[in-house]
Amino acid sequence: MSLRTVVLVIVALFLAAGVGAWFMRRPSNDREWSGDQARLPRVRFDGRFVHVQDVRNFRYRSEFDYDARWEDRTWDLDRLASVSFVLVPLSEKWRGPAHSFVTFGFDDGSYASVSIEARRQRGERYSPLKGLLRNYELIYVVGDERDLIGRRAVHDGSPVYLYPIKATKDAMRSLFTELLTRADALREQPAFYNTLTDNCTNLLLRHVEHAAPNRVQGGIAAVLPGYADEVAVRLHLIEGVKTVGEARRRYRINDKARAAEHARDFSAAIRAAD
Repeated sequence: MSLRTVVLVIVALFLAAGVGAWFMRRPSNDREWSGDQARLPRVRFDGRFVHVQDVRNFRYRSEFDYDARWEDRTWDLDRLASVSFVLVPLSEKWRGPAHSFVTFGFDDGSYASVSIEARRQRGERYSPLKGLLRNYELIYVVGDERDLIGRRAVHDGSPVYLYPIKATKDAMRSLFTELLTRADALREQPAFYNTLTDNCTNLLLRHVEHAAPNRVQGGIAAVLPGYADEVAVRLHLIEGVKTVGEARRRYRINDKARAAEHARDFSAAIRAAD
């Protein structure tokens, strides 16, 4: 056997071992998690009511400096009144990479946000490349708008768009129920996040398709979520706008969030007309 053949065999064995180890990795909830993702929500449905433990409502002085607050909340599904799509492009130069999530409004003025995220270990930063290689578990964060929207709009340095979405009450209820059911299931059945196949936007699109079949076609938004608002405008899903430029001007809420960061009516303030 030639030296070249020996080298190729050794390389092949190392590659096979690496691929095998990658496939053998199993998702787990038993790690030292980042403080803002330390708890998975616990959800219990009781007729028209849903009770959620460990709703995140942190108070931030900066992106990584905060007072941790985990709360128990109950929402009446019959009082669901609105759903909004939150889009956070990670760069203003190229909109492709982005985080997206949804927030639900109730007719008593309360809100519940649900964000699908890569669950990071303590001290770990998110990397799209690492997200391809089973390095992050999946978490559905259920939180207060002041936390999930406010932190990003005020402290993260990213543009934040809050788009009101046209939807029936049945569709809103189905989507909210789907998201909370999946959030709770991850406690017993952990899963891996994947940058391309199981990320914030394409998982959300799957839930939307389940809740309202044939309502949204993912297309470019599933791969480049920063353009999801273009899809939504094209499908006439965003209230009161005809072009994506108009939507982005009207529904960017960073300035409103900064002004209302400590106000009691944060959610109302970020929706106030200019």
